[in-house]
Amino acid sequence: MKPFWTLSVEQIAEELQTNLQQGLTEEQYQKHLRQYGPNQLPGKKGRTPLSIFLSQFQEFIVWVLAAAALVSGFLGEWVDTGAILAIIVLNAVLGFVQEYRAEKSLAALKKLSSPVSRVIRGGQHQNAVSTDLVPGDLVELEAGDRIPADSRLVWTTSNFSTQEASLTGESAPVTKITTPLEKEDCPLADRANMVFLGTSAVSGKARAIICQTGQQTELGNIAGMLQAIEEDRTPLQRRLEEFGKWIVYVCFVLVGIIFVLNLLRGGKIIDVFLTSVSLAVAAIPEGLPAVVTVALALGMQRMLKRHVLIRKLPAVETLGCATVICSDKTGTLTRNEMTVQAVFANGSLFDVTGIGYQPQGEFKLNQTTVNPDSYPELKKTLLCGVLCNGAQLVEKDGCFAILGDPTEGSLLTAAAKVNLWKKQQEQLYPFLEELPFDSDRKCMTVIRKADGKVIAYVKGAPDVLLSKCTHIEENGKVVALEPGHRQRILAMNNQLTGRALRVLAVAFRTFENAPPDYNADAVEQQLIWVGLLGMIDPPRQEVKAAVAECTQAGIKTVMITGDHKNTAAAVARELGFFTEQSIALTGEDLDRMSQEQLEEQVQHIAVYARVSPEHKLRIVKAWRKRGDVAAMTGDGVNDAPAVKEADIGVAMGITGTDVTKEVSDMVITDDNFTSIVAAVREGRGIYDNIQKFIHYLLSCNTGEILVMFIASILGWPAPLLPIQILWVNLVTDGLPALALGVEPMETTIMRRPPRKPHQSLITKSRAALLLIQGVFIAVCCLLAFYYVLFIEKGHLARAMTAAFLVLSCSQLFHSLNCRSMTQSLWHIGFFSNPNIIIAFLISLLLQLAAVSVPLLQKIFRTESLNWIEWIMVLALSSFPLWAMEAVKYLFRKKPFLAGLE
Repeated sequence: MKPFWTLSVEQIAEELQTNLQQGLTEEQYQKHLRQYGPNQLPGKKGRTPLSIFLSQFQEFIVWVLAAAALVSGFLGEWVDTGAILAIIVLNAVLGFVQEYRAEKSLAALKKLSSPVSRVIRGGQHQNAVSTDLVPGDLVELEAGDRIPADSRLVWTTSNFSTQEASLTGESAPVTKITTPLEKEDCPLADRANMVFLGTSAVSGKARAIICQTGQQTELGNIAGMLQAIEEDRTPLQRRLEEFGKWIVYVCFVLVGIIFVLNLLRGGKIIDVFLTSVSLAVAAIPEGLPAVVTVALALGMQRMLKRHVLIRKLPAVETLGCATVICSDKTGTLTRNEMTVQAVFANGSLFDVTGIGYQPQGEFKLNQTTVNPDSYPELKKTLLCGVLCNGAQLVEKDGCFAILGDPTEGSLLTAAAKVNLWKKQQEQLYPFLEELPFDSDRKCMTVIRKADGKVIAYVKGAPDVLLSKCTHIEENGKVVALEPGHRQRILAMNNQLTGRALRVLAVAFRTFENAPPDYNADAVEQQLIWVGLLGMIDPPRQEVKAAVAECTQAGIKTVMITGDHKNTAAAVARELGFFTEQSIALTGEDLDRMSQEQLEEQVQHIAVYARVSPEHKLRIVKAWRKRGDVAAMTGDGVNDAPAVKEADIGVAMGITGTDVTKEVSDMVITDDNFTSIVAAVREGRGIYDNIQKFIHYLLSCNTGEILVMFIASILGWPAPLLPIQILWVNLVTDGLPALALGVEPMETTIMRRPPRKPHQSLITKSRAALLLIQGVFIAVCCLLAFYYVLFIEKGHLARAMTAAFLVLSCSQLFHSLNCRSMTQSLWHIGFFSNPNIIIAFLISLLLQLAAVSVPLLQKIFRTESLNWIEWIMVLALSSFPLWAMEAVKYLFRKKPFLAGLE
């Protein structure tokens, strides 16, 4: 069967067994319902609370922690077993709460899509639930209606148009026709005799016959593409899993070496085994999942205040490492409203973007305040746009709204700024007749009466209208239209279209006596030319600064739109991400390129115009193939496949469709591009903090392992008991690590280039530094042990107590180091993060209790120290802090620390 847009409505009615006046009979309807099924897309099955909760236990390190808890319980270390299990449960609960709340918030954002339609069945008009419609149903449409299914138009009023931006990316409404089209491969945006599910009627009325429903619609095809895209793990999830495996393997190897050395030294196998297992449990950073989850959850709450709803916790960090943002134009980078920018009249070009309506009737033009009456041709051009207009400018609560075609609405808005209001002008120029716009004439005429005369006001395509003109209004007089006039007008038209403006021309004709018949042939000739009006969907004012910040942060901005190339390139140039070296391509250009060619050129392409959903998928895949972390922002249904394919999908909360929101990782609730930049900034800060507390945990655990490892090599007694190792791990890995997770972000965070997508959580520079810091901690602990045991000749329990104190307290002092790898603690402010001071004090009190409270002394086998030993403990414990302050001072701007920023 041929495509529906190539067939006559009679042929379609015959094919679908329906009647163009009566619609389907009840018997035919039931038959079609059984044959085609309900008019709905196969929805994605919602996640149950139980499935969300169970998904929190899928990480590798969580399973390792569960195994560690099992071993600890087997050894009778019930305190540590309880601590590890509590961490696992806390991690799961926090992750569950955040993701469940996000799902609920998203559900609240959803809007019902055309729930009821007006349908004709058996000759009777009735309301029907849109999901019950079937091919062959006749539906009636008018301005404001959502289109319930892909349909072929049977008849329309002359001004019937639809807004298809959500499906095609076109910002301008599409005027519809009823005649068949010739091309079978006609692009979606050019199928002027069809209306589509997911779009809406803007003006006029129409009747249509439903041709495709549910999965068979254009929207259904996109939904099918979404199902074919596999879910991928975020960069943070992949890094944490790799890091977890790596740290577990390294810990097991080192603990195994210590186990063998202690056995060779003659230790009892059960004691050696207990010490080794305790060290293994302590060496594994069991606090990592909980701290990561808390950091992401708190970041998610901060983002919500900035109008960013996170649907998946790891997405908080992923946007922070994005290298490219692929953004839709309409409604995201632009306002999604047409605005008059230039008027050409009487040989002068007026920039009207700065016109602001004032009560006294004056406006600013070219930075100079003038009286609009000084420019009669400008006012006459705007007046013609008002009187030949089908839209309305409605005031409500001090704000104005456009009812009708946005292009016509932009003419009313520009005129209102110079105190030309349609309602007032229509009283002065009463309506007589209208000759609606059609695609053959490419113009529209409204005939009015004034001062006993009949005046026809005409607007349309400049070249067409110019051919119908014989005179021009110049300096307040009507003179013959000379070839020189025509050349200047056409040259200006080319100049304005070159600036990506949509250009309309206006003219008029005065009749001494009303013509006997108001038809186009009689009226639209011997016109008097007035002027040109150039309009565009302008960029959002705040977006330019947001794009500049992205550029400063090393993030490339790319526009992907269904609009025309010149328009898209002009918007991109104004926003600052389209330069002389940039390339703009159309969908046809992409069709001629192989995927390999696209991958080679993609980094130079800043604008993609007139593209389809398949093209958007290719673009995102090309970026990801290069190793970039690609973010895709979108609002329309046509954006959904690329939003899902991207590393991070960003949907618009206000204008975004439900389909796009459901596949996204985050939703911008105010549809503002600046909110995306705030999310990038927040994501980078969160990743910084994740690195800081991982650095802290690893350097502390390195110190613990080195203490036992060096003591085994030297043939010393074990400096720490298993329960002491586990206690240190519990006290130092908890609150201080959490406090580092909420460290205020550094001021230079948006002046850094993006991290390399495959960069490890621990860079070589950071690994070297944490190893040095681990050595500091280990040496301090071993010095305390050596002093009491070998210098003072004290008891082993007393030496263990000193080592126990220094190991834990030195890690607490070290937590202050980890607030910044390059900046001094005094530079960033000692109290700028009060959480870490509180965590330091609480952990310190717990540690002091373990060596001072008699009951705890028995549990941890500790003894009281004398005042000299306490001074030694304080000096050695604080040494890592002072040592690192010296290192930062000496090497702050050296290459050694370059990888830490």
